Amino acid sequence: MRQDRLRHRFVEFMPEVLEDGVLYISVEYTTVTHKCCCGCGREVVTPLSPADWRLIFDGKTISLEPSVGNWSLPCQSHYWIKNSQVRWAGKWTQERIQAGRAQDAKMKQAYFGTKDAKAASQVPDATAEPANIKPGRWVRIVAFFRRK
Repeated sequence: MRQDRLRHRFVEFMPEVLEDGVLYISVEYTTVTHKCCCGCGREVVTPLSPADWRLIFDGKTISLEPSVGNWSLPCQSHYWIKNSQVRWAGKWTQERIQAGRAQDAKMKQAYFGTKDAKAASQVPDATAEPANIKPGRWVRIVAFFRRK
């Protein structure tokens, strides 16, 4: 069922089963997770950092910035979470999605100081063993949430 209002729950670890309409916030792991608000049931993970999303908690409601664009999901839903309410955004074209991804890559490149913007914009495969590279914080966080 499509969600128009969300509740929030501060947790240390994400639960195995996510409830509809609940934003799970792990301050320790700087991550917010929820089921897609369109009702498709897919898990949406929004890492918190200056190059990703920003969480605003006013003591009563939650907001996430920027918008949540689920371009990798079949539903490709797009919405804002403001004051615990879901505000639906218009559908983006493939060209606009690519432009948004390019902008995200530039932001990550500037924040993380990487030379390869494309690599910086992609979430690494947390199940793969990197060659001679110790997994970074985000790789460990993604691996934690992919664990079942």
